[in-house]
Amino acid sequence: MADSNTGELRRSLGLFDAVTIGLGSMIGAGIFAALGPAARAAGSGLLLGLAVAAVVAYCNATSSARLAARYPASGGTYLYGRERLGEFWGYLAGWGFVVGKTASCAAMALTIGSYAWPSHAHPVAVAAVVALTAVNYAGVQKSAWLTRVIVALVLAVLAAVIVTAFASGAVGAEQLRPVGTSVGGVIQAAGLLFFAFAGYARIATLGEEVRDPARTIPRAIPIALAIALALYALVAVAALSTLGPRRLGRATAPLADTVRAVGTGWLVPIVQVGAAVAALGSLLALILGVSRTTLAMARDHHLPHALTAVHPRFQVPHRAELLIGAIVAVSAATVDLRGAIGFSSFAVLIYYAVANASAFTLGPDEGRPHRAIPVLGLIGCVVLAFAMPLTSALSGLTVLGIGVAAYAIRLVATRFRQKGDRT
Repeated sequence: MADSNTGELRRSLGLFDAVTIGLGSMIGAGIFAALGPAARAAGSGLLLGLAVAAVVAYCNATSSARLAARYPASGGTYLYGRERLGEFWGYLAGWGFVVGKTASCAAMALTIGSYAWPSHAHPVAVAAVVALTAVNYAGVQKSAWLTRVIVALVLAVLAAVIVTAFASGAVGAEQLRPVGTSVGGVIQAAGLLFFAFAGYARIATLGEEVRDPARTIPRAIPIALAIALALYALVAVAALSTLGPRRLGRATAPLADTVRAVGTGWLVPIVQVGAAVAALGSLLALILGVSRTTLAMARDHHLPHALTAVHPRFQVPHRAELLIGAIVAVSAATVDLRGAIGFSSFAVLIYYAVANASAFTLGPDEGRPHRAIPVLGLIGCVVLAFAMPLTSALSGLTVLGIGVAAYAIRLVATRFRQKGDRT
């Protein structure tokens, strides 16, 4: 059993659980919601944007996997940045992850509300946060079990959309040609679609709870990413070839509109339920990952040390989970969905930029990836981050700046205290 304040977390997750948690994070509300905005940005160049997002995601996944194998403990890039680049860069990554993914939690909760009960989206969102925080509080194995169920349901819904679209004969290959697409539009579409890929890092943040992490994590991340990419590509081709870029760009529920366009209206409510279930899966894994990074930062005194407590029975960081759940519930009750997504994308891309920079420093005897991978991933993250809408980039920079200021104040206070101790 773990000590309630300093205990270790139980290593209980195998390869299947780790892959499932990664899929539960990636195959969420993004694939149901991001296709429309991406099509508005890139038109028929949507698939090019998906390819760019996949390349950046692959670089990030490879860098994260190599680092997770080298440092198999909770914290993800917060830990990697601290160990490879220095304490400040680890802190910056951790701060970006916590604030960015907290915004993602709010966005996923609001997506649940928007699909399940549009006229009461905010109350439903808060209820979803409370329920899933309770699931995580009860232990990670229960979270993994519930995630398996959610992933199975969502995969079945997406498979139904793909099969229905292609079997209908309504798809048109001419809609897939990237005509009149700008480079800026493709990059912006890639940034929007990257939001749907970002969940694979959740596997790395669970490093302290995975059995044989040096072997399991490097296998689980690319497997989960490959499955998600194949599914996204099939869904994107089905929607774009059925609706065309203009109709897809105007769609608020792209996959529901796709099945409606091919004359299978009976499938529409099933797709709507699938979207809500997908958002539940993403929210479940997001709360799990953010609480683990909060735990790691609290252990290093960048956040209140009281958050390091591990529950003596459930062996989870219960105080961190309760705090994150409370913040997300308040955000879900008050924030705007579009603003939450834009802010989250900017902050999380900065997090991955630090991951790639950290992987670049690995030596040949530490499982270093080919040097081009972290370089391409770092450049891609920065470009996609600043391709976000101006308000999202500015708000992201502001909140990151607040975090940097807090770090500087703490550093100065520590040095003054140490100087006083010497005198």
